Amino acid sequence: MTARHEEIAGELRRAIDREEYTVGSLLPAETELAAHYGVSRGTVRQAVAALTAEGLIGSRQGARRVVLASRRSQSFAELRSFAQWAKAMGREATGQVVAQEYRPATTEDAVRLQLPAGTEVLQVIRVRGLDGEPVLLERTVYADWISKAVESIEPDCPSVTQRLYEDTGLVFAYGEHVIDAVAAGAQDADLLGIRRTSPLLRVRRVTTTREGRPVEWSDDRYRSDAVSFSVHNSIGNNALARKTGDAM
Repeated sequence: MTARHEEIAGELRRAIDREEYTVGSLLPAETELAAHYGVSRGTVRQAVAALTAEGLIGSRQGARRVVLASRRSQSFAELRSFAQWAKAMGREATGQVVAQEYRPATTEDAVRLQLPAGTEVLQVIRVRGLDGEPVLLERTVYADWISKAVESIEPDCPSVTQRLYEDTGLVFAYGEHVIDAVAAGAQDADLLGIRRTSPLLRVRRVTTTREGRPVEWSDDRYRSDAVSFSVHNSIGNNALARKTGDAM
């Protein structure tokens, strides 16, 4: 049975996601929330503490809490798969492989995956959706040592990350992401159901194991009207770096 403070935290999360409380706005005072939900202020404090720990709201003793972020954005504060992010928003993630082939590693593949040039790698093109609506096109190249496990996964698997963990124990531990904007090409437009040259958010990423062994590298293209990104940083911990346009 879910505790009452967890239920309240869930309702507040959904309200923030629906932008009933927009970023920068204030949550109602504890007394107002307690009256609204018919609970004690202690229960409200527990709910608010959960949202503070997640980075959704700011903590200021003696003051109303300010909304810092919405889970509609994909945050890079933690390494999270598309399916995990969708689940956190209460949305259903879908996936469908539209093309898959083995081929020799290109020079770029070899550099990113730390493999000898010409090593056989697996390239997969996959469309990802939220509640059935296509929002992301992934072009992923998998290293030779994990490609057979990827190939065996059903084409409509919603979470390759989770399946690889269940099947092989593989943990995607570290990721480097470079974000820029590109215009949709013919294949992008066709698979995402948008006009050609529409703006897309591109994320080029390399993901590795805990030991730093590259698992995959990918060119991911998101519909800019469906997904945004957020980076949480502070004076004590700032992983955000600016690079020139030709980086990566």
